[in-house]
Amino acid sequence: MTYDQLKLENQICFPLYAASRLIIRAYQTDLDKLGITYPQYLVLMLLWEHEELTVNKIAEKLILNTNTVTPLLKRMETEQILTRIQSKTDQRKVLIALTEKGKEMQVAAAEIPFNLLNRLNISMDQTQLDEALKLKSSLYNLISTLENMDANNKTI
Repeated sequence: MTYDQLKLENQICFPLYAASRLIIRAYQTDLDKLGITYPQYLVLMLLWEHEELTVNKIAEKLILNTNTVTPLLKRMETEQILTRIQSKTDQRKVLIALTEKGKEMQVAAAEIPFNLLNRLNISMDQTQLDEALKLKSSLYNLISTLENMDANNKTI
């Protein structure tokens, strides 16, 4: 038996993993200027969009466990980027909101996507842009399929 199914080049997971790591590495210069990590950047993007979210909602939107998100949020609170507040209506819920410092970071962060494209020397024509949007849509479809499989306790 040749086990071709175990060759790295035949895996769908490896190019996704490698591309993700390389994109995060490409963001690093801008993130370092803000003094944040990529997961912190993701939290900030959610809070810039929603202003206030529960820990559970942040974990859900980032497809992470709350025990992964909680230490991340605590570090961000220590750095005075966000605050954690007990919900007045449900003491079991912790609400996360940005501090002034966290809100002010949005201005500098707004340049990050453009800086990434410039750093990668990407100037997309309409065909390339359409392909990138199609890839993004396909990836979200894959994420949805994988989440559904996970929710149904099926092995992948």
